[in-house]
Amino acid sequence: MLEQYFIKPETVDRFHSSWLSTEIETYTGTLVDRGYRWRTIAGRVPIVFGFGEFVRAAGARTITDLPGHVDAFVADWIDRHQKRSGSTREMSKEVRGPVEQFVSIVLLGYAGSGRPHRAQPFAETAPGFFDYLTEERGLRETSVGGYRHHLSRFETYLQRIEIKSLGDLSPAVLSAFIVERASSGLAKSSVRDTAGTLRVFLRYVHREGITKCDLSGSVGWPQVYRLSSLPRSISWEEVNRLIACIDRRSIIGRRDYAIVLLLVTYGLRAREVAGLTLDDIDWRRERLAVPERKAGHSTAFPLSPVVGDAILDYLQHGRPVTTDRHIFFRSTAPQRPIGMAVVSSLCSRYLLKAGIDVPRPGSHTLRHTAVQRLVDANFDLKTIGDFVGHRSARSTEIYAKVAVESLREVALGDGEEVLS
Repeated sequence: MLEQYFIKPETVDRFHSSWLSTEIETYTGTLVDRGYRWRTIAGRVPIVFGFGEFVRAAGARTITDLPGHVDAFVADWIDRHQKRSGSTREMSKEVRGPVEQFVSIVLLGYAGSGRPHRAQPFAETAPGFFDYLTEERGLRETSVGGYRHHLSRFETYLQRIEIKSLGDLSPAVLSAFIVERASSGLAKSSVRDTAGTLRVFLRYVHREGITKCDLSGSVGWPQVYRLSSLPRSISWEEVNRLIACIDRRSIIGRRDYAIVLLLVTYGLRAREVAGLTLDDIDWRRERLAVPERKAGHSTAFPLSPVVGDAILDYLQHGRPVTTDRHIFFRSTAPQRPIGMAVVSSLCSRYLLKAGIDVPRPGSHTLRHTAVQRLVDANFDLKTIGDFVGHRSARSTEIYAKVAVESLREVALGDGEEVLS
């Protein structure tokens, strides 16, 4: 395995002479299986070899001794390479990452420092709340993530004002928290989401006997009027500008081009694009299936030739060879399917690159654009709602405000013909 990445035989012999030679081979094979590029592998193996020599000199005899020497090796590495450009923090990440990855692969149960993972909010005081959300209320993981986000802020707030027990909550404390969130610059809809989360949580802790009384009714929220805003769509000329920014000569460009076309053609959500699999495309019948939509149903679309060609180009010249059936994958190792956050962030990046000014740029911008095209083509709102997977017709009503040509006719004339 090592011979594929190092030309000089003496270099390979040096690695094979290590007391961790078997583990280094295992590590190299794992990187290959995970889709790491040869340059990355060639850069990481020498670091791991140096780590093995360091810990051996420090008295290590078995791989179970490795974790206790990671920090010392990182500090020694930085000390020996201080003349190199780059900050100490960057140098630490450069060496700690491969070493901790190596130890985690060869030593079962080891977990490196990595990114800190926050515990579930109120895990000790209300341990069953998130199970309640998924098992009793049947919420999706994305919805549960929203609860986790808002309750983490609430937990941090209670810690700051030194309230240690949920039994000490009062209407004044809850009101002060909502006011603080509102004054932090959040949109009214976000403040309303915070308040809604808090109400559900308070009803639960009262039901479980954690609090003596139900305080959910004391949580106020700002009035958010339906249809008070406009969807953040862009024009078709701006869509063409966005597409022109995608460099389709690269693997990332081929993938992103196919994703953007899916969003703007079918008005899919980021989660729906990320969840597409090879089984969802019927090439013979030219059909695209979108299973498990937000409304609880699935939708089948005619497969546009342009979209089909873009997906096929990515499958043939970009998608990694894998047994996983998902269509779209990360461009960097470890190779795994993309998540909805990647879909939204790449849309935001291309919108900014194209110089398109839109509030909260992201994948929903292109979803709104797809809907706007249907409105401009005079499709009725029920048809549009079914096309984009709206759960309720009320969700589609806002687009009635954006029938631009009809509104222009009303403004220029008496409007009787339009309104009749």
